[in-house]
Amino acid sequence: MNNLDKVRVLLPHWIEHNQGHGAEFLQWAETLAADAPEITALLRSAADSLHAAEHALQEAMQKAGGPLAAPGHCHAHGGGCHHHH
Repeated sequence: MNNLDKVRVLLPHWIEHNQGHGAEFLQWAETLAADAPEITALLRSAADSLHAAEHALQEAMQKAGGPLAAPGHCHAHGGGCHHHH
């Protein structure tokens, strides 16, 4: 597997993790909204930055030729196995 193929395997995971972190930032921003508005604003800004990063990662995946499943990689959503090396 060449480096481009490796990135095609990794990009979907990076995108998924990025989305998860962004959602978590927004949840905490809402939780802190009444007590810590400055922190809320910073968490929302961080979520916006992750959204921009997601667009770049999506474009990179498109230019790389789309996602590629790793050999022996289970890709069942909701309980699939992940083997990161």
